[in-house]
Amino acid sequence: MTDNKASNAKIDFSVHYKPFANDVEVIWQSKFGYGNAVYQGANRYYLNNFFMQQHKLEVKGKNFFVRGYTTTEDGGNSYDMLFTGINVNREWKKDDVWFGTYAGAYAQAIAGLFGPTYAGNATASHAFARGAAETGRLVPGTAAFKSAFNKVTNEASVLKGSRLVDNSKIYHSDANYNFKDIIKFAEIQVGGSYRAYELNSHGRIYTDANGPILYNDYGAYTQVTKKFLEDRLKFTGSIRYDKSQNFEGNYSPRVSFVYSAGGDKKHNFRTSFQTGFRNPTTQDQYIGFDVGNAILLGSAPDNLTRFSETRPVATAAGQFLAGGTSVVINGLNAYNNSYTATSVGAFSALAGTNPIAASALLRKANVAFVKPERVKAFELGYRSVIQGMTFDINGYYNIYNDFIGNLNVVAPLYGKTQDAPNPLLGNADPGAQTIHALGNGNFRAFQLYTNTNIEINSLGFGLGLSKKLFGDFEGGLNYNYAQFNFDQAKDPSFEAGFNTPKHRVKVSFGNEKLFENFGFNISGRWNNEYLWQSTMVDGVIPSATVVDAQINYNLPKLKSTLKIGAANLGGKEYAQVLGAGLIGQQYFASWTINP
Repeated sequence: MTDNKASNAKIDFSVHYKPFANDVEVIWQSKFGYGNAVYQGANRYYLNNFFMQQHKLEVKGKNFFVRGYTTTEDGGNSYDMLFTGINVNREWKKDDVWFGTYAGAYAQAIAGLFGPTYAGNATASHAFARGAAETGRLVPGTAAFKSAFNKVTNEASVLKGSRLVDNSKIYHSDANYNFKDIIKFAEIQVGGSYRAYELNSHGRIYTDANGPILYNDYGAYTQVTKKFLEDRLKFTGSIRYDKSQNFEGNYSPRVSFVYSAGGDKKHNFRTSFQTGFRNPTTQDQYIGFDVGNAILLGSAPDNLTRFSETRPVATAAGQFLAGGTSVVINGLNAYNNSYTATSVGAFSALAGTNPIAASALLRKANVAFVKPERVKAFELGYRSVIQGMTFDINGYYNIYNDFIGNLNVVAPLYGKTQDAPNPLLGNADPGAQTIHALGNGNFRAFQLYTNTNIEINSLGFGLGLSKKLFGDFEGGLNYNYAQFNFDQAKDPSFEAGFNTPKHRVKVSFGNEKLFENFGFNISGRWNNEYLWQSTMVDGVIPSATVVDAQINYNLPKLKSTLKIGAANLGGKEYAQVLGAGLIGQQYFASWTINP
């Protein structure tokens, strides 16, 4: 499905102009990027010849800046690998033909029509039937396969193709003014921002088949900084207001204190309290992406009705659909008429042996539309230099409400979902109809974006030490602890996706002046195993120990520095993301010129 090659080319340039001596500077900057990469989300995608560009115009002076920029992306010839495989097979043989051939061959084989080897032998009969169904299948590398592959990857509809189309844009502006030359008792700043989104995937990723989706957000803030006690105590306070088109506005105040103790002010204590929020992303709100086994669906109210899909139903559903063979569903089915995926899994495991007990396990999803996530953050820190050793200690405690994550649900194609429906009530009862739908494969799975109503806490601790050991040799130690407290049992279908190891350690040793113009550094890093959750796969990432090294050589006559290094010198492959490739050894060289 792909050659797994990754490459990129980037070019940046800027023009700086000062029309009034050094008071004001006008800057134009442009950035361009082009490349190929394998991206992993709900499926794997080959980002083939994607192109991005950003252009910024900024005017800044001694106490102010005003800037605006736009970012544009072009998906190029990118495609979804899963649907490439599915639809290349369909170019060779339609699904109904394949399954019909398989079923017929299997039935004959297991009945013994092809000899005693197959009679009653499910494994042998399956192998025979699959061989019969796949006779003439396209072989990678052949002209026929390449022709089908090219046709599929150039068609955007998942029914026939796999191409990813994305021509989205962002327009953003910022402004800030510092009153320090006007107001003397404290340093006061004010500022604001505005951002406009233009989502344009032509219906392939977002629900924008009938035209781009436009929405915006804006914000304003002020900050006050003041020093007290002979400049030993520094106070910073700020408040920001942000409003997104689809959500209520949010205020986020923050205060911090830094106190420098000791005669030389080397003992620095810091503390802060702040509130913050995270608006749902464009994907959280407007995605409408078919990944095969499920639909990824954003929860903006207008997104639910823009998404719709025609689903075939088994003939056994005719009694509920007046003989119909298909049903049109939309996002309202997913959010308002679905069961949690965990309860459907429990139902399916028991339905064959005890349908009454199984139906009692079903739970209506009751999914709320996604809204901003809120956090209260507390932090303490201390930094100092004692007898040549630098200490940096910090700790934090965060309280999250309305934490944004994913919820997996299953929407029956008919009937009305309810907690613990009773199959004995018969076909006239909507709850019993949903049980029939689940039992006959007449349902659609969705992954929704929502918030958990459970309060989540996280806390952490960090310690950094560095010291010159002897001569110009320097050693360092860093340790970080991160804990995430979420009661999964209270919301079993919700995935928080913290994806962070609890323990991380890094030890370093080096000398920038080992001898004239030459230096080196070697470091080792370790993390414990941790839970990984994503739209594609959940599981545990094993612990890893990695050793890195680098040498530097200065070339004074050429005003440059040569660096050569390697990551993971031990060579044992390790993982940072489930489902992606393992990381082996990496080598690099760089030559930096500072004229």
